[in-house]
Amino acid sequence: MSSKPTKFKVAAAHAAPVFMNKAATIKKAIRLIEQAAADDIKLLVFPETFVPGYPYFIECYPPLKQVSALVQYAEQSVVAEPDGPDLAAIQDACRRTGVAISLGVSERMAAGHTLFNSQVVIDGDGVVLGVHRKLQPTYVERIVWAQGDGSSLRCWPVAALAGRKLGGLACWEHTMNGARQALIVQGEEIHAGAWPALSTMEGFREVADLQIEGLMRAHALSAQCWVVTASNYVDEGCLEWMRVNLGEQELVRAGGGWSSVLHPFCAYLAGPHTGAEEKLVQAEVDFAELGMVKVFVDGAGHYQRPEILKFEVDTRSHWSDGKVDRFKRRVEKGEGEEDAGEN
Repeated sequence: MSSKPTKFKVAAAHAAPVFMNKAATIKKAIRLIEQAAADDIKLLVFPETFVPGYPYFIECYPPLKQVSALVQYAEQSVVAEPDGPDLAAIQDACRRTGVAISLGVSERMAAGHTLFNSQVVIDGDGVVLGVHRKLQPTYVERIVWAQGDGSSLRCWPVAALAGRKLGGLACWEHTMNGARQALIVQGEEIHAGAWPALSTMEGFREVADLQIEGLMRAHALSAQCWVVTASNYVDEGCLEWMRVNLGEQELVRAGGGWSSVLHPFCAYLAGPHTGAEEKLVQAEVDFAELGMVKVFVDGAGHYQRPEILKFEVDTRSHWSDGKVDRFKRRVEKGEGEEDAGEN
C-alpha cells in the first residue's frame, strides 16, 4: 500500500478577470492563489482564458468591426514562457504558497501574433509543467485562436497532489470524445474543466448550464476522475469595455458561469455555483476512494477493450514552438509520459 497522502483540498475560481487588462488580471490571479493557500487548497482551477478574459465581443459584432479589438486582445494575451515577464509573478505565487494551478489564458506565440486558447499548468513549487492548447476553437472563436495539436493532450503528475495526474480541456472541447479518451488512457485522476459564462449569451440562456453539467458529469464517470469545473462570470467591466470600444449590444448580459467539484461517481462535492458572486468553490477530494470506483469501471484498464475499440492520437507538435520542449518538467519514472497513440 502507498503511504503517500490521499486527501487534498481543491477549488474552482469562480471569478471575473479585469477584462482586457493582462497585468491587472495577473495580480488578481495571484490574490486568488493566496486566498486559496489561506484555505489550505492545493489545486486551484481557473476559468477559460481568465487572462485577459474571454472575448465575448466576438459573439456580438460583425467581424470587420472587431479588428481593433482583436489587435488589443493579442496585445493582452500571455506569452507562456517559464519565468518570462507574463508568468514569473504567478510562478512565484505558486512557489510561495505551495498551490498548484491550471490557469486559463489566451496564449500568444512568442515573437509572433498567433493565439491559442490554453491552460497553463503550474505546480506548487512554481514549475511550469506544461500548456494544453484547445484543439478546436468553437464557432467564431476561430477568428481569434489557432488550433492546438495532440502534443498538448497530456496529463501531468502534480507534486502538490503527491504526484496525482492532472489533465484538462476547455469548454466544448469536452464534446470531443477522442480528446477525453486521450486523457483517460493516460490514467487521468483529476480534471480541470475550464469554461466561460455561456448562459449569458443569446440562444444559450436556457441550456448552457445543462450542457456544462452534462459534459462534466459524463467525464467524471467515464474517466473515473475528480472534475473541477471553473467558469468566469460576466461583470460590468467587461460590458463597459465592449460598449466603449465597439458600441451597444444586447447579446451578452451580466452574470452567468457554472463552477463545481465532482466526485468520479458524479456526486457534487461543492457547487454548482452560478452568477456574479465571486467564490472559491472548494472541496476535499480523497484519492483513496478511487479503488471502489475502479471496481465497477476502469477506463484506462478493462473498460478500454483495446482489441475491439482501436484508438490512436497524433502526439506530434505541428507548431514551430513545439519542436523543442519549452518547459522544465518534473516527471516521475513511468508517470506523465505515456504515449496515447497506441492503445
